[in-house]
Amino acid sequence: MTVSTITDPQSLGTAIRRSRKALKITQEDLSLQTGISRTTIRAIEQGKETAQIGLVLQLCRDLGLTVQVDAPDTADRV
Repeated sequence: MTVSTITDPQSLGTAIRRSRKALKITQEDLSLQTGISRTTIRAIEQGKETAQIGLVLQLCRDLGLTVQVDAPDTADRV
């Protein structure tokens, strides 16, 4: 399992594109599989900041990617 640190929309888009390519799926095939337009998939892979989070998460799920959020320990903060 490869772990990628996502710091911005571009790094998330890159991770999605790499996963899709590793699975040998074209944007068109992914579009047909997910119901998300190829234009939207391309925009997400290019790091479009206004992409709908629900669509981004759907692509992650459909490509077998998991998203994990590591929050700092806030017990000491008030």
